[in-house]
Amino acid sequence: MSEPWHTPILVAIGSTLPAQWCQAFFIFLSSGVLAVAVTPTNARRHLLDYGARSSVTKTERPENNAHDDWFTKLIATLTAWGQVPHSWFRYFYTTSLACSFFWLAQYLTNGRLLEFLATKQAALSDTQSSMAPGQVVLVWTMMVLQASRRIYEHATFIKPSKSKMWCVHWLLGLSFYLCMSVSLWIEGSQSIMNRSLTIFDTRSYSIKTGGALLAYLFAWVNQYRCHKHLAGLKKYSLPEEGMFRYLICPHYTCECLLYLAMAIYGAPNGALFNKTLLCGLIFIVTNLGVTAAGTRKWYMDRFGEEAVKTRWSMIPFLF
Repeated sequence: MSEPWHTPILVAIGSTLPAQWCQAFFIFLSSGVLAVAVTPTNARRHLLDYGARSSVTKTERPENNAHDDWFTKLIATLTAWGQVPHSWFRYFYTTSLACSFFWLAQYLTNGRLLEFLATKQAALSDTQSSMAPGQVVLVWTMMVLQASRRIYEHATFIKPSKSKMWCVHWLLGLSFYLCMSVSLWIEGSQSIMNRSLTIFDTRSYSIKTGGALLAYLFAWVNQYRCHKHLAGLKKYSLPEEGMFRYLICPHYTCECLLYLAMAIYGAPNGALFNKTLLCGLIFIVTNLGVTAAGTRKWYMDRFGEEAVKTRWSMIPFLF
């Protein structure tokens, strides 16, 4: 008698590491962003543009061809539904901070959810694939510092905006932070199971991790400077100070560098990167890269190609 059709699926699910589920989720999100990036131009504007970029008038937009008309109208109808305030971006960081402390509380109180995930991860992976105790603590601290600074920025100098964004954008960002908050804990399953988390762990320190820490601090400080400069600009003007002299979106550059530093610092022994955090970085690069390309186009339409032609969009010497 043959086995039920769903048995192999259940076996595959049961043998999949929690870290692999997180990795697959980040890649799924990245694929969705790339799918949006290759839609027809006018439809893509409805899907991606918000705030200043959404103020482009219809006369500035390229003509639709006959094939695009029905699709663009469909997308316009879908995106008109479920608009949320652009200021809801701040909930990304309050969610990130809340989740960081939730998982810390799970560790300190032997919470069942973290125990279940860590046990499954540890049982299906080898000891060498887990972060050392000090790595878990420091990467967790990096996440907390980033979320705390962004909350501070929104509370102090980022001006309230009346612009809207599609709720799908907001849910996409929220799901990223929810998944990222647990990813670093999963990758430290062996240390969690051994109840050995401590910052005083010599296995966590090397030239590589020292460089990652310096990169993180550089990006953390300069992203703050970029955001403060943007907040102080006259509405819809061209930023030209600091890193903006060389990049269209240096605050995105810093965001990528922050998570690259985490992926390097959180790499298990013998590995160059933490695979789960690297998959999270792939989503960040994809998502912000598409937005940076749109920002460049908006600047060119508004200020002329000469104003931005010498600047990289987001990644120096590459993009």
